[in-house]
Amino acid sequence: MPDAGFLSAVALPFLRRIDPERAHALALHALRLSLSVRDPRRDDPRLTVRTLGMTFWNPIGLAAGFDKDAAALAPLARLGFGFVEAGTVTPRPQAGNPRPRLFRLREDFSVINRMGFNNGGIDVFVRRLAAFPRGLVPVGANVGINKEGADPERDYPALIAAVAPHADYVVINVSSPNTPGLRDLQAEARLRVILHSVNDAVPQRPSLFVKIAPDLSPEGVASVVETAVAGGAQGLIVSNTTITRPAGLRSAQARETGGLSGPPLFELSTGVLRQAARQAAGRLLLIGVGGIVTGRDVLAKIRAGASLVQLYTAFAYQGPALIGRLKHELLAALDAEGFATVRDAIGADLR
Repeated sequence: MPDAGFLSAVALPFLRRIDPERAHALALHALRLSLSVRDPRRDDPRLTVRTLGMTFWNPIGLAAGFDKDAAALAPLARLGFGFVEAGTVTPRPQAGNPRPRLFRLREDFSVINRMGFNNGGIDVFVRRLAAFPRGLVPVGANVGINKEGADPERDYPALIAAVAPHADYVVINVSSPNTPGLRDLQAEARLRVILHSVNDAVPQRPSLFVKIAPDLSPEGVASVVETAVAGGAQGLIVSNTTITRPAGLRSAQARETGGLSGPPLFELSTGVLRQAARQAAGRLLLIGVGGIVTGRDVLAKIRAGASLVQLYTAFAYQGPALIGRLKHELLAALDAEGFATVRDAIGADLR
């Protein structure tokens, strides 16, 4: 059975040459068979973040979308992530959008996806989530709505109630660009009703986050922050993929429809993160996502107001070896910029 070293050194060159969606499925299968038994609690203590009743042995997490069905969470956690997030899961199984729907932009080290919340549904998800060894690292559950027959005020509370006994935090996804109408749920009136419905239906729940788009206007960011605070959310995940196409993209598939992730998203997502941090003024915990490739990128998100960060695209390209490299580079960046710990750097650019 393969271990993480095999996946990085041998499997990745092969996976990069085949259809990206098939490669992703094979990578998850390899991870389920992994022999990796690394204890993430052995990280350098300077990387530890304690917040919302959880201990993150390092601030680098796996974003939702990589393990939609919670199929390989424990092996992923043992690769060295500080936390892992599964999903997005919907009430009923759905196939997602027609293929092809996942595109590598190799020249830009990026990805465009229009997957459309393909997943096996909440029942399978909960059974797998319940099997995750609690205490290994914090685990999050990211929930969304079906493309057809959805009722957000009904579905989000029901999903959160289902995952609540097994997750350390839950995430309301209202920002994927690949489900028609989903991003409209970020509007103040809709989001307020959803959060009110969640609070009524699931008063005893884990910490609640809202995942937002990087394409919000400054006024939209301010509105989301205030609505999240008033609605009892504990944090925001900033951000999802972008429907914009920054200048300078070189890949032939750069104009494919869908959400763009990877380095071209970094400046946009970090700018929205900084806006959200200023508006929140410490009232919400922020998780920064979008375009992280180096330890300095991690520190830039933290300086902009994130307490934690998440990866997806760089991990898909570089594999498990990326995680240790990022932690090493983050420690070096902390030293270079005069921070004793990650905690000391949170929001440094806003002071």
